[in-house]
Amino acid sequence: MTENTKRTITTAAGLTLLVAGFTYSVMSGTVNIAFDDFVRVFSGVETGGLYHVVMNIRIPRIIVGGLVGINLALSGAILQSILKNPLADPGIIGISSGAGLSAMFVMILYPAVSHLVPFAAFLGAMGTAALIYMLAYENGAHPLRLILAGVAISAFLGAFMTALMVLQSDKVQGTLSWMAGALNGRSWNHVQMILPYSVIGVLGAFVCGKYLNILALGDDVAKGLGMSVEKSKLFMVILATMLAASAVSVAGMLGFVGLIIPHITRLMVGSDNRILIPLSAVFGALTVIIADTVARTLFSPYELPVGVIMAFAGAPFFLYLLNRRVRK
Repeated sequence: MTENTKRTITTAAGLTLLVAGFTYSVMSGTVNIAFDDFVRVFSGVETGGLYHVVMNIRIPRIIVGGLVGINLALSGAILQSILKNPLADPGIIGISSGAGLSAMFVMILYPAVSHLVPFAAFLGAMGTAALIYMLAYENGAHPLRLILAGVAISAFLGAFMTALMVLQSDKVQGTLSWMAGALNGRSWNHVQMILPYSVIGVLGAFVCGKYLNILALGDDVAKGLGMSVEKSKLFMVILATMLAASAVSVAGMLGFVGLIIPHITRLMVGSDNRILIPLSAVFGALTVIIADTVARTLFSPYELPVGVIMAFAGAPFFLYLLNRRVRK
């Protein structure tokens, strides 16, 4: 089987699974929907209560989950390529914690301006990324120092979030599930919040694919080909930060998506970022949609935060990657 055939099959399988996952997620829940009713809703025949459940509760939640998966997967794919480290992830290197602390600060202390949460999350993520870069910089930003600085900053900001929750314990009820990474209650307003960042981020990530390939050849080769290495890296880090921050602002601290999706996709189609980036988006959306469906149906009528499901799946995979890297 040629490489192109393998990529074509993987792309077709990914898109088919995404459509199937979307359909199954719409039909599954506290109220199960038969396929005939599913067709009646989307054909406009059904306009009653079932239509409300599908169009105003499940569809926006699934779209938000899909966009969160896309954004986190693309952010992880970009960071892993720039840092040349498969363990890089917006959650592990601290960017998500910076976004989360800023978002939590606005939600708890200034709930009247909650529409500014995505922007606050972006500022927090950018400030954290800048701090990590400064701490890791010594005649250039070494990838290993970036990751170690990120882990330390993530723990530091996590302590701030815990302190904020303790000091404002009477106001944190609505943010507890958000902290664990949850999609319950997500509406069309949340779709509107994340969609502009997703469109810009996805387009930017697709354009960056060929430049990430050049960076993979090494900084000296990239400079020799006329590429402005530091400016390109800075732009891509800002792009990855924006993608992660927008996901955190609507779904909370949802970890491991940015770690495992690019890595699994790379195993299937190789390291060509022109292919890896779009397929990471497809499998990122699929993974979060399926994980959220499991989270809300496994113990129905009770729901688990989708972050719990991702942690169960992602933590063993992270340990596998860590063990594999240590052996090398």
